[in-house]
Amino acid sequence: MSQVEAFSAAEVIAAKRDRHSLTDPQIDWVIDAYTRGAVADEQMSALLMAILLNGMESREISRWTDAMINSGERMSWSALSRPTVDKHSTGGVGDKITLPLAPLVAACGAAVPQLSGRGLGHTGGTLDKLESIPGWRASLSNEEMLKVLQDCGAVICAAGAGLAPADKKLYALRDVTATVEAIPLIASSIMSKKIAEGTSALVLDVKTGAGAFMSDPEKAKELAHVMVGLGKRAGVKTIALVTAMDIPLGLTAGNALEVRESVEVLAGGGPSDIVELTVLLAREMLETVGITNVDPAEMLKNGKAMDVWRQMISAQGGDPDAKLPTAKENLTVTAQSSGTILSMDAMKVGLAAWRLGAGRSRQGEAVQAGAGIEIHSKPGDVVAAGAPLYTLHTDTPAAFARAQESLTNSVTIGDLPKDGKIDRLPLVVERITD
Repeated sequence: MSQVEAFSAAEVIAAKRDRHSLTDPQIDWVIDAYTRGAVADEQMSALLMAILLNGMESREISRWTDAMINSGERMSWSALSRPTVDKHSTGGVGDKITLPLAPLVAACGAAVPQLSGRGLGHTGGTLDKLESIPGWRASLSNEEMLKVLQDCGAVICAAGAGLAPADKKLYALRDVTATVEAIPLIASSIMSKKIAEGTSALVLDVKTGAGAFMSDPEKAKELAHVMVGLGKRAGVKTIALVTAMDIPLGLTAGNALEVRESVEVLAGGGPSDIVELTVLLAREMLETVGITNVDPAEMLKNGKAMDVWRQMISAQGGDPDAKLPTAKENLTVTAQSSGTILSMDAMKVGLAAWRLGAGRSRQGEAVQAGAGIEIHSKPGDVVAAGAPLYTLHTDTPAAFARAQESLTNSVTIGDLPKDGKIDRLPLVVERITD
């Protein structure tokens, strides 16, 4: 016997189309019915577009998030002796911060249950990067996650099928219906997974600038405020940093290339911007769970974070000593003129890395472990005409031409302004706590 539905999809769509607030029962029903298959994709598509165009008030966003959480399981880390804290980044070009950050925070005494995702388009995915390490496994059961957390203090893995299944369906639908940019939908998607994950504290790294999903800093701040509110209403201590993604982070974009750079950071070296943001986020994460007597910068220098990294990679089947994959072909792109690099477009660099095979255009596509870009100079550096700017890596040399097209005008080279300042975003644009 078929279930008698509490509402019809058409009346819920019409309510939001006509700029009314959805009631709690309407939201609960439409998320549950869509997850069950009682609301069709075309009906949910219409509702998502109405939300994109007409927005949601904070109560609606909170209830929508709760409904997505309630579509699946909630994880618990009560068996751990350490406080739990997680970090989420909205993604960008060269953003490999999770790789050194999770073991660093664990080395300082917290537990980091880091559920991560795969890359889509120009933004890289943490799981794709780690899968370039021979033997490393992204998929763990809840029991395996708990064991790695107990043994190592940090785990980075894929979310299980039972975690916010409504979000998995909605995410795929948003991607093909041009509704990805809706702030209520972005915020509820991210926070439903993070709240269901069961962490007691959360630090959000919301990227802004040319290479970010939210390129407008004001929109990035709005998203950060909404997510912090959702976290706090759910009892998760939440803060957000809006950080720069106008130029790439670090000196690499691509899977194995970024793992190599992350290991350099854990070894006490690496690019200064990666080190600075990793330490800054570590301090924020530790402060949220009351650990203030340990200096994360010292834990990078003394090798304790590297010890946790090696243990964590091994616990998930990886070989921390294995040689990382390298691409079969490489090509150097040189500077066309001499002077100071005044700007570098992160989006163009990200698109080039994607075209070389480091990313995917649709869910489920394979990526090349060795593909990507090494960056030899960044804004503020002085270069001579003919000096290397980028080295491109790929297994498919036919991809070089399109990658080079992406990099056209990706840098501006000229004379340094009289005040000696490069026009770019500060590393941290804003810190948001409410």
